[in-house]
Amino acid sequence: MITFFAILSWSAFAGGYQVGLHGQKQIGMGLVGTSLAWDASCMFYNPGALSFTAQKYSFAAGVSPIRSIVKFQKTWPSAYEAKTDNKLGTPFYFYGAARINKFMNFGVAVNTPYGNSLTWGKEWAGRYLITDLKLSAIFFQPTLSIKLNEFVGIGLGLVYATGDVELNKAIPVSGVDGDGQVSITGKTKAWGFNAGLFLKPVNKLSVGINFRSKIMMDVTDGDAKFVVPATLGTNFPASNKVSTSLPLPANLDFGMSYEFSDKLNVAFSINNVLWSVYDTLAFDFAKNTPALADSKGPRSYKNTVIYRIGAEYKTCSFFTLRVGGYFDPSPVNSQYFSPETPSLDNTGLTAGFSIMPVKKMSIDMSFLYIMGKEKSVTYAPDNFSGKYKASIYIPGFGLTFNF
Repeated sequence: MITFFAILSWSAFAGGYQVGLHGQKQIGMGLVGTSLAWDASCMFYNPGALSFTAQKYSFAAGVSPIRSIVKFQKTWPSAYEAKTDNKLGTPFYFYGAARINKFMNFGVAVNTPYGNSLTWGKEWAGRYLITDLKLSAIFFQPTLSIKLNEFVGIGLGLVYATGDVELNKAIPVSGVDGDGQVSITGKTKAWGFNAGLFLKPVNKLSVGINFRSKIMMDVTDGDAKFVVPATLGTNFPASNKVSTSLPLPANLDFGMSYEFSDKLNVAFSINNVLWSVYDTLAFDFAKNTPALADSKGPRSYKNTVIYRIGAEYKTCSFFTLRVGGYFDPSPVNSQYFSPETPSLDNTGLTAGFSIMPVKKMSIDMSFLYIMGKEKSVTYAPDNFSGKYKASIYIPGFGLTFNF
């Protein structure tokens, strides 16, 4: 009897590329934003900064198409190689905020902090782990920010998260049409919060602290559809239900920015991502058989610290340049590295600019290039080993309106 223990995983929902594409200006500066009070986009990076924005009304919207390529080479002496054929991802954001009175601002943020599109194909060597994955997640965040005095602002956002996922992989049972297949689809929703503290101790110095809570994405009665030879149909019910739970980790961020002149602003941030909550991934099937048991797969993620730095320079009243960079170490345990989460040690290089063709409107452009350092890893439960390397290209376009 063939036992089904090629563990399904949605860990791209929690890991993957957590690059924070939530404002073109911030992206251009190395994704630094915790200590910046520019406009409504600060609701994601630090709700406390919203009360220090200069505008009565602020709106920002943008999109950052992602083109990612992951390459795999099997462990020597094998010469086998493969690479992904991923579709273009389109994370977006929208922010709208208004000043209620001298000390209070209210706004709503809509963004996509997590999402992935990954396609390895049905013939590649790791097809029993993953063939393709489609994920979308949208966060809604109403936010209240209060300016306590000229030096301190606090803010709190309530986060409502929705998600959809489709995961496909092969099953090591053969028929006239080749390998068996399983498709997992599900929807989920959850709640969390985003809290921030913004400090202005002196005129040109800004300090920010931000905490985004862990969010538990519980999927109940997701669909598990199996396609196998008719003789194995009783072991793999064609239509089944599956439930699982996955934590999106909390983030604790600290940042500082300093205006060296009216034209030059330099900022840095330290982002602590509390990945250690992701220790095990369990799947509970509604219908179990001798070949289809519930499963628990080790993940053993570790906490990581991301270091970011960026600068902007106003060449004139209507044109601003930005550059930046960061280092984002992988949280993945090298013994449990599955190709559905090819998260490597990433170095990001960024650039961007803003043009103000008319007063109160800004056209914001950015470009982010991420280099995933080559690494030899293993997925021990399936003894699947090899080297991975990644390249990610993310241009961005946005509009900002301030009144």
